[in-house]
Amino acid sequence: MTGPAAARQRLLDLKAELIALSQSADEDRKPVELDQQSVGRLSRMDSMQVQAMAKAADARRAQEIRRVDAALQRVDDDEYGWCVECGEAIEAKRLEVDPAAPRCAGCA
Repeated sequence: MTGPAAARQRLLDLKAELIALSQSADEDRKPVELDQQSVGRLSRMDSMQVQAMAKAADARRAQEIRRVDAALQRVDDDEYGWCVECGEAIEAKRLEVDPAAPRCAGCA
């Protein structure tokens, strides 16, 4: 699976997966109820920790989606597979592992 069409599909699949993960974690990011009658203090603290971790994970997913969008733009501009720093070709194995990689191994 090589070429711009294959790269586009891999990137679109990755983006769809990241969006699905983000949507499935919506419940964990909701505000924590402060009613001590229904939830004990430790349970509330646990919930707050889960909420903070979910927000951090969502921020990482959003950053990854931005990387994927940038890679899709490079596909559209016929610049996919070329390092944004030095202009040299990005190794095929590197793009296989990370299809949104913007830099070659030397510049990364």
